[in-house]
Amino acid sequence: MLNIIKKSMLTGIGLALIAKDELEVLAKEFVKKGKMSEQEGTKFMDDLQAKYDETQSKLEDRVQQAVKDFLKKADVVTGDELRGLKKEIRELKKAIGEGADTSK
Repeated sequence: MLNIIKKSMLTGIGLALIAKDELEVLAKEFVKKGKMSEQEGTKFMDDLQAKYDETQSKLEDRVQQAVKDFLKKADVVTGDELRGLKKEIRELKKAIGEGADTSK
């Protein structure tokens, strides 16, 4: 199931990259044909890059949240939870060890 989610997200990212590349080609053609000045073309590309970066960041956040939600629903332990449990076990072992030493 996790694999399906991952593949779906990667497909979406791939489509976004293709669209960005095609828009870059279109902007270059507009500049070349004189329908857009070099300065307008540069601004268009800068705006496009900024929007792309923002969208990519939002998509990454959504993917991370979707994976976390899936793991939670699937009752899978995360790395953070596992590290927390290991720390708690070490502290309990230490407390038990210290308690045994003081009772002697």
